[in-house]
Amino acid sequence: MDKIRNFCIIAHIDHGKSTLADRMLELTGTVDVRQMENQVLDDMELEKERGITIKSHAIQMDYKGYTLNLIDTPGHVDFSYEVSRSIAACEGAVLVVDATQGVQAQTISNLYMAIEHDLEIIPVLNKCDMDNAMPERVEDEIIDLLGCKREDILRCSAKTGEGVMEILDAIVERIPAPKGDPNAPLQCLVFDSVFNSFRGIIAYFKVVNGTMHTGDLVRFVNTGKEYDADEIGILKLDMSPRKSISAGNVGYIISGIKTSTEVKVGDTITHVARPCEKAIAGFEEAKPMVFAGVYPIESEDYEDLRASLEKLQLNDASLTFQPESSMALGFGFRCGFLGLLHMEIVQERLDREFDMDVITTVPNVSYNVYTKDGGMVEVHNPAGMPDLTEIDRIEEPYIRASVITTADFIGPIMTLCLGKRGELVKQEYISGNRMELLFDMPLGEIVIDFYDKLKSISKGYASFDWHMNGFRPSNLVKLDILLNGEQVDALSTLTHRDNAVDFGRRMCEKLKELLPRQQFDIAIQAAIGAKIIARETVKQVRKDVLAKCYGGDVSRKRKLLEKQKRGKKRMKQIGNVEVPQKAFLAVLKLD
Repeated sequence: MDKIRNFCIIAHIDHGKSTLADRMLELTGTVDVRQMENQVLDDMELEKERGITIKSHAIQMDYKGYTLNLIDTPGHVDFSYEVSRSIAACEGAVLVVDATQGVQAQTISNLYMAIEHDLEIIPVLNKCDMDNAMPERVEDEIIDLLGCKREDILRCSAKTGEGVMEILDAIVERIPAPKGDPNAPLQCLVFDSVFNSFRGIIAYFKVVNGTMHTGDLVRFVNTGKEYDADEIGILKLDMSPRKSISAGNVGYIISGIKTSTEVKVGDTITHVARPCEKAIAGFEEAKPMVFAGVYPIESEDYEDLRASLEKLQLNDASLTFQPESSMALGFGFRCGFLGLLHMEIVQERLDREFDMDVITTVPNVSYNVYTKDGGMVEVHNPAGMPDLTEIDRIEEPYIRASVITTADFIGPIMTLCLGKRGELVKQEYISGNRMELLFDMPLGEIVIDFYDKLKSISKGYASFDWHMNGFRPSNLVKLDILLNGEQVDALSTLTHRDNAVDFGRRMCEKLKELLPRQQFDIAIQAAIGAKIIARETVKQVRKDVLAKCYGGDVSRKRKLLEKQKRGKKRMKQIGNVEVPQKAFLAVLKLD
C-alpha cells in the first residue's frame, strides 16, 4: 500500500486540467504515441468540442515503481457532488491555476472541498510559457489562499510538457499513501459509474478497507441490492481484469446491473457474508435543481423521445424525467437537471446522439408550497400549483453565490445581483484589485440569463460559483399567458410579485412581435389568477372588401363590412393560434 498514490486534479474551467492529465499519461508511458490525442480522458465529442469535462474518469499510471491513480473530476459547478465524491476517494489534490488568469471562483470552492477532506494540496501554476502569464502575481494569490511557501508552488506548461516531471515527483513525495486494512471487512466508495451496452452498468470504486475478489457476493449499502462480482479490475486506458483488489487501490466492478438507479455515486460496497459496520459518510441522492418540460416537435415521436431519455439516463444517473402533458405542446416529459449547463448538454446530446428535435419550455426551479391544512407540496411546474385560496406560503430555494472580479466591474455586478433580489453578504479583496463578492440569491433568478449577463457586463472577467443555501419564504405568484382567452400552460411562470407586472408586459410585447398575424385579432394577455395585468393585440389581416364600392350609398359599404365582421367572428371561434418555437425561447431572453 505504501507504493500507491491516489490523487485528483482540481481547477476552474479551462485552466488546463485535461491537458495536464494528457502529459502525465504520456510521460508515464500509460498511453502510447498511436493512441495519444488531445483530452484523451474525455470520450464524448461534445467534451472535446467545448473543452469541458462532463463525465469524470479514472486511470492508473506506473511511475518509478509507484502506482498513481488519477481520479479526474468535472470542472463545472453543476457537477459539484460528483467532484466531492472523487475528492473523497483521494489522499491528495493537484491544484491547477492558470498563470494568465489567476485564482477563479471554482478554484476556491473546489479547494475548500479538498481541504474539508484533509487532502494534501500541491499548487501548480500552468501556462507559464504564455506571453501574458503573470507568474509572480498569481503565486502571491495562491500563497494568500493556501498559506504555503513560495517554493512549494510548481510551475509548468501542460501544453509543452515542461515541469510535468516535477509534478509527478511531488505527487510521489508529498501525497501520503492510503490508509486502510486489507484484512478488515470490505468497504468501498463508489465515485462514478458508466454504462456499457454489452456489460451493463460498470461502477468505479476505491477500496477503503478489506479486499475484493472476483466472484464475491457484494451488497450496495444504500440501495440494498446484492450482486456477484463477475469481473473486477483496474483502470488503464482500457479496463484490465484482476483476481483481487485490496485496500487503497482503485478499480471497477462489472456485475450485470441493468438500471442506472441501482448504482448511486457515493454508495458503499461491502461483502454480504462479512459486512462492514457502517457505510462511508457523505452519500447524498443526486437532487435536480432546474426543471424544464421537453416535448417532441412531432407528437408521434413521443415514444422515441422516451427511449432516448432512458438511454441517456443510463449514462447520466442525475437526469430525472416523468411524463406530463400540456394543452399547447401535447405529450412530453418534465425533466430535472443539476443546472443550466447540464440542461444544455442533455439537449445537445438528444440532438446529436439520438437525432431528436425537441421543444424545451422555460426552465424553473422546485418550490415548497405549504397549504393551509399543514401539508407541503413540492412544485416543479407552474401548472402543478395548488389553488391560490389553499396556499399558506411558498418557499423558494436560495443559493450562496460567489463572484470574483476586478474592482472596475464592482458597480455593474452589484446592480445586476441586487436587481435579481440578491443580498450582499460580504465583499473582500483577494489580492491586488481582485475582489470576491458573496451574495444570497434566489435560485429561480439565476436559471434564465444571469450567467450570460454577468459575463457581458464584466467583459468575460468575472467568475461565478454557487452552492445551495436552504429555502426561504417568498412572495411568489403564478403568471399565466392567455391567447384569445385560452391559457398557454407552457408559457406560465412563477415569479416574484414585485416583478410580475413588468415581466408580464414585456412578455406580451415580445409575443406580439413573434406571433404570425391571422385573419382575426389575437388578444395576448398576462394574468395573475383572474386579474389581467397586461394586454397586447396582434391585428388581423384584412381584405379590402370595399374595393368594388366606388360610389353610391353608404349602406352598401356598411352591409359588406358587417358581412366581413360576422365572418371574422366565426373564424375566431374555430381558429386556433400556433405558438412558434421562437416564442418559447424568447421568454428566456426577454432583455
